[in-house]
Amino acid sequence: MSRIGRKPIAIPAGVTVTVDDANVVTVKGPKGTLSEKIHAGISVKVEGAEVNVTRPNDEKEMRSLHGLSRTLIYNMVVGVTEGYTKNLEVIGVGYRCEMKGKDLLMHLGYSHDVLVAAPAGITFAIPADSNGLKITITGANKQQVGQIAAVVRGKRPPEPYHGKGVRYEGEFVRSKSGKAGK
Repeated sequence: MSRIGRKPIAIPAGVTVTVDDANVVTVKGPKGTLSEKIHAGISVKVEGAEVNVTRPNDEKEMRSLHGLSRTLIYNMVVGVTEGYTKNLEVIGVGYRCEMKGKDLLMHLGYSHDVLVAAPAGITFAIPADSNGLKITITGANKQQVGQIAAVVRGKRPPEPYHGKGVRYEGEFVRSKSGKAGK
């Protein structure tokens, strides 16, 4: 049996979890509402202050979906209670970021400025002490926060020769040596 899938998910106070007939799990909490359609073969039951996920048989597909389904529901519960955060660093001479309303305006060495619009459920923040060199992305949906962080990083990925670009906080970029000398 799946070690992850068989663990019950504790429902914190202030969070409600509902499962409808189409196997759509909806989680409501202080930071918003998230819903996810779970595979029809996986059974999700709310029992008291716990959510239990079970599978009908030990076929390979059901075994893999068992742990996945439990993790998706757990991520929704954590998202509506605590939320998720990704931190990025902007490294390079003249590179900086600023807020333009709710959107993120980045100066990344191009001939034009790069504007990243904040989708629903995502907030950008630039810490006051960072001089526009750090970006914080927060939201309730773990997948959406990670995707937007990847989009922002993709505007100027870190390059291996000088290390300039946008990178995740704590990301190590291995530097290459330049052109061989004479």
